This record gives sequence, C-alpha cells and structure tokens, in this order.
Amino acid sequence: MSRFRGALVASVVTGAVLAVGGTAGASADDGYRASIRTVDNAVARTMIGVSWRPGCPVPIADLRRVRLTHWGFDGERHQGELIVHKDVARSVVAVFHTIYSVRFPVRRMQRVDRYRADDNASMAADNTSAFNCRPKTGSANGFSVHSYGKAIDLNTVENPYVKGTAVLPSAGRAFTNRAQARPGLIRRGDRVWKAFTKRGFEWGGDWKSLKDYQHFEIPS
Repeated sequence: MSRFRGALVASVVTGAVLAVGGTAGASADDGYRASIRTVDNAVARTMIGVSWRPGCPVPIADLRRVRLTHWGFDGERHQGELIVHKDVARSVVAVFHTIYSVRFPVRRMQRVDRYRADDNASMAADNTSAFNCRPKTGSANGFSVHSYGKAIDLNTVENPYVKGTAVLPSAGRAFTNRAQARPGLIRRGDRVWKAFTKRGFEWGGDWKSLKDYQHFEIPS
C-alpha cells in the first residue's frame, strides 16, 4: 500500500450509525432488516482506485454502507448492500422497506466494486447499485449523481437506459415496451416510483430527452 493510499484509509471513520429491524412501527415483524454503517477501513481499501479515487466530489467519510433485506426473483429473502451518501441513507432504508413490503423483486444488490466499477458490467449483471465515481453516461465531462452517492440504479436489465436506438444494457431491449407490468419493472405511479419520489428522488423514466428507467436520484 502506498503512503498516500494508507493515509486515505486511515482517515475513514468507523463504527455503526443505525440499525433497523422489523417494520418501523408496525405491529408485526415482517422480516426486513437494514443497517447503516460508516465505511470501515477494509471496505475503503476495496473502493480506493476502483469506485473512488482522489478528485471525486465526496470523501469516503461522507459515504455510508447500507445493508438491507430484499426479495429476489426466486421468491426468497436476500441481503443486499449499497454505498450511499450519509444524507440519503435513512431515506434509502425507508424506500427499500416499502419495496420489500410489496415483494418487488430485486435481482442482486452488490457494490459496484465487485464489477471493477465498470457500469456496463454491473448493468449487464442486472445489479442494483448506488455510489460510483464516474462521468455522466454518454459524456466525458462532469460527474454523474452516482459520484455523490445520491443515485440508485434498480434492476438494470428490466429497467434499461434508452436514448434513441441505444439501449443499455443490451438485454434490456426485451423490456423497452413499458406498457406491460412485469416482475422487477418500474412504471410511473407504481409503489416503487411512489416510494422514491415521496422522499425527493427524481426518476429517469420521467425524463424527456432520454429514458433511464433504472435510475433514481436526488437532484442537486
């Protein structure tokens, strides 16, 4: 490890911030579990030079590691993980509790570092992810909102990025017809859309110049 890299890791704050279990006020435990923690040194080491690098608009200390329960396409409960900005972490826990409560399936939820921070690889795997310090899609200039930890891409194959004839990932072409409700697919006005938008997120499927059906973000 270089002296610079070691200094970065040493500066990361560690410790638990919040743990959530049950239904947050409901009378019965529905099995949802979520925790919010600061990014510890071990996780920071896997991020530096991959999803995070010097010059990114937020320090690792401002990011949080969210682990939560979600339903899979197999009808079973799974544990997923997202890296998000500290300012939106509690909202993310609440959003995914709603998603869980309606049994909306999520294919997989892994940190983008598992894919070497390659957005195309993560999308092709139908991976739900959040933080990734990278340029805006289709541009070499400016940071994506993902670079701030304030955007989430959900079920990327069932909810592709569409601009003109371009569809990302390519497997998403099977889901460009949004009229039919299908497992894992997001539509305007549904419970997933409402869960995000009531907490201030903007949906890429509502955009005019292109459709980013997988994308929810907190506008800057």
